[in-house]
Amino acid sequence: MTSSFDRRSFLALAGAAGLSSLTSACATGPAGTGPRVVVVGGGFGGATAAKYLRRADPSLRVTLVERSTRFITCPFSNSVIGGFRSLDANTFGYDGLRGHGVEVIHAEVTAIDAAAKLVVLQGGEKLPYDKLVLSPGIDIKWGEQGYAEADAELAPHAWKAGPQTLLLRRQLEAMEDGGVVVMTIPANPYRCPPGPYERASLIAHYLKTRKPRSKLLLLDAKDSFSKQPLFTEGWDQLYKGLLEWVPLSKDGKVVQVDAKTLTVETEFGTRHKASVLNHIPQQSAGRIAISAGLADPSGWVPVVPQTFQSAKAPDIYVVGDATNAAPQPKSGFSANSQAKVAAAAIVAALRGLPAPDPIWMNTCYSLLSPDYGITVAGVYRVINGKIADVPGSGGISPKGASAMFRGLEAAYAESWYANITQDIWG
Repeated sequence: MTSSFDRRSFLALAGAAGLSSLTSACATGPAGTGPRVVVVGGGFGGATAAKYLRRADPSLRVTLVERSTRFITCPFSNSVIGGFRSLDANTFGYDGLRGHGVEVIHAEVTAIDAAAKLVVLQGGEKLPYDKLVLSPGIDIKWGEQGYAEADAELAPHAWKAGPQTLLLRRQLEAMEDGGVVVMTIPANPYRCPPGPYERASLIAHYLKTRKPRSKLLLLDAKDSFSKQPLFTEGWDQLYKGLLEWVPLSKDGKVVQVDAKTLTVETEFGTRHKASVLNHIPQQSAGRIAISAGLADPSGWVPVVPQTFQSAKAPDIYVVGDATNAAPQPKSGFSANSQAKVAAAAIVAALRGLPAPDPIWMNTCYSLLSPDYGITVAGVYRVINGKIADVPGSGGISPKGASAMFRGLEAAYAESWYANITQDIWG
């Protein structure tokens, strides 16, 4: 990966952001008796926020509310679909957070009363808060392009990891050799910008090794995408003649989905019949953020760049995929980084101090096969009141790299995943 941003520069910026103070303490044992912070959502953003709030100030009473007892990550779920990873390897519990003194409640949040500073749970229980962290992820825009929620059982989206991931994998396994897999890819923004193209690569790998007479057709509502030169280079090397990408300008935009017949129709009336149909629909912030009135007309939540406070409710901090925080992508690493900044800002606010100057990082690994990885990285901070790329920072894998280089990046992806999941749920 080419980059002019070295480790020493990052550590200096991280110290300026207040992250060094967050990682200096290690709260364990019973919850605190100080101000109460409620965190809604136990994924990359919410779980990180809960843990780092307690690490930053062990006196805080931190309550995490998450409906599921186990969290299944979207990162590396494409490897499950590709047939060379188990879903169990992507599944995490919350005992680690309890060990840090976080109270974990498994329940559905039905409402947020920002004026009264209450989180309402299914069944009517109300949790008061001094500060609230909301990390609800994304929800599907059901009904668009004729794709209803029930249709996901016939043409899975698999954009929330779990049963949908396994359903798509089973459909690929059951397909006869010589079948056609059709993937539809939405316009921006959506969760994990390079995710569809990694999925396409790993489905192509599965077809190449298990069902070599089959084809994969990508129908894309865009003419360009994240890491495009690296993906297309890899596709030419690995999957030439097997994988076809149809961009917007060549009638790749799907306007109608018929899940019952596994047929899609594009903008100019072309119909494509699939043996397996993976429709990735348009998305929005999680429903609870929208019902709480925190989203804008785009369907995403605007935030104050310095702190990730909601632009509409100052005692609510929103992190992760639900936010409109461009140029930061909607990714697990971004959510983890945003949560640490929000935790630092909350601790400062409760102490009557100004928020530290924030710095965020994102690294996104993509696999084109089990031993072929590519990477893009970015560093961000507030410049002229807006989140912006730090000039000269970040980087992207080089084109034309050797097989050994690509293999090392695939191994680095595994290490990154092990480290970030330990950082969050460990």
